[in-house]
Amino acid sequence: MEKTTYKGWNDCVRISNGLVDLVILREAGPRIIRFGFLGEENEFREFPDLLQRGDSGTWHVYGGHRLWHAPEHMARTYMPDNDQIEVRDFDSFIRITQPVEKLTGIRKEMDISLHPHRASVEVIHRLTNENLWDVELAPWAPTLLERSGRAFLPFPPRGVHPVDCQPTMTLALWPYTDLADSRFHLGTRYAVVRQDPAVSRPQKIGISNTLGWCAYLRHGHLFVKTFTAVPNAKYPDLGSSVTVFINDLTLELETMGPLSLLPAGKSVEYTEHWSLFKDVPDPANEDEIDAFIASRVG
Repeated sequence: MEKTTYKGWNDCVRISNGLVDLVILREAGPRIIRFGFLGEENEFREFPDLLQRGDSGTWHVYGGHRLWHAPEHMARTYMPDNDQIEVRDFDSFIRITQPVEKLTGIRKEMDISLHPHRASVEVIHRLTNENLWDVELAPWAPTLLERSGRAFLPFPPRGVHPVDCQPTMTLALWPYTDLADSRFHLGTRYAVVRQDPAVSRPQKIGISNTLGWCAYLRHGHLFVKTFTAVPNAKYPDLGSSVTVFINDLTLELETMGPLSLLPAGKSVEYTEHWSLFKDVPDPANEDEIDAFIASRVG
């Protein structure tokens, strides 16, 4: 762990294993602003032109990976995260902690562990209820990714009629979702969402992802998130464990843990594992998605 500056941020922490590096903001967050191969571009989307740190009472789209709690609500979700965060080094991981949110009474933390030899990261997201009452919430882990790539969401194993009579997944649509948009492709085994910098119209979908992974491919670099899908658990957004938001600025690959009634003084944790790969071909069909994308999961 080393102290560093990063694109106008004067107080950051950087960790590296000689293959990839991460940069963590200390002036706002908890937020990982960079993840990428050494000497190469950031896989995460940044918004340096939108930094307005003088206005601490406003939520800003800084970019990178952050921690929220669902369900989404304008007052609850878009709490400003412009305060100094605490960074502690525990040898095998780094813990970053946000001050308790004044409006919600929730404390956010991330434990970040970088694999010593692989382009692999474990991120444990933790929400602690500092109120005197219980709060229903779900950990929510949005990652803003750089433009001009495609996200891949796997469907559960397919079946046949009339043997397989029960549904195996849900598809959530928002009031502004338009499935006729050419950036969506709903196939047999995958949903694919394309980010187009020339199209500003926002879109969002969610699925009950039972396979526990999702991925984003851009310029030959594949970013994979894996997580534990909890069978029969109650999830936000009509049962969605993965959601994807797009506009002209970014593609946001978001995963969530189950909803729970978090008692006062207690915490809930949610873990993601990230992997990054080079020289991954761009698949043209679902067999190639199996070969190029799904084969690298795990």
